[in-house]
Amino acid sequence: MQVFHHVASLREALAEARRDGKSVGFVPTMGNLHDAHIELVRIAQQHCDLVVVSIFVNRLQFGLNEDWDTYPRTTERDMARLRDAECDFLFHPDENEIYPNGMDQQTRVVCPAMTDVLCGASRPGHFEGVTTVVSKLFNIVQPDKAIFGIKDFQQLAIIRRMVEDLCIPVEIVAAPVHREVDGLAMSSRNGYITAEERPKVAVLNQSLNWVKDEIVVGCRDFAELEKEARSRIEEQGFRVDYFSICYSKDLQPAADDDKQITILGAMYTSAARLIDNVSLEL
Repeated sequence: MQVFHHVASLREALAEARRDGKSVGFVPTMGNLHDAHIELVRIAQQHCDLVVVSIFVNRLQFGLNEDWDTYPRTTERDMARLRDAECDFLFHPDENEIYPNGMDQQTRVVCPAMTDVLCGASRPGHFEGVTTVVSKLFNIVQPDKAIFGIKDFQQLAIIRRMVEDLCIPVEIVAAPVHREVDGLAMSSRNGYITAEERPKVAVLNQSLNWVKDEIVVGCRDFAELEKEARSRIEEQGFRVDYFSICYSKDLQPAADDDKQITILGAMYTSAARLIDNVSLEL
């Protein structure tokens, strides 16, 4: 695996690979890699000849009082995992490389669709940070395909919209949610879950699937289903951020006759904010 810290050297290496006719797959990450990230690399390998992974903890997408300072930096371990997965290129820039004119002077990419609901409502400015850094990384790497996990369904939908709106020539590939044995979606923040909380956190995924089953058998009282799901989560001692039954394409509240539905939930443990979702097509 070749490691790059600078845009110019990465571009030079990628240009050579493209001259050899190789297609490029891209997996952007913030490091602290787990099995779900490695699965994204494997999916990229199935689609493309060469895979680039980036590790950059993007301060622009962290809000006030969020965990940018304490977000785990596990670079050596991450590099070992990527080597074992036979990743081709690692792009590991510092903040000055990504934001050479400083954070305050950085041109921002704003996607007005789908950013003020769900995670966007509780994390103001988060998705502006995501779309800004992802657009920059797309311009740096210029991949043929980029892989994003469905666990972050709202992020996936927003990036697809950004790519469409800005005519960015990259295909977005959606990767299935990678889960623990009990159904908990893998996340870098799962390390914040306490031993006491760990047996209970599966309630989020269980509640999502209970609502899905109720909708499949014909229940259309979405407000009541959301209310019951919230109660189930709160009974386990967690605080609900949101639990919403949405139309999959625009993440607005689902109507009775919508056929494509995504159920999204977020809850707080004592030190972590966990998100998950399930989708169905009627």
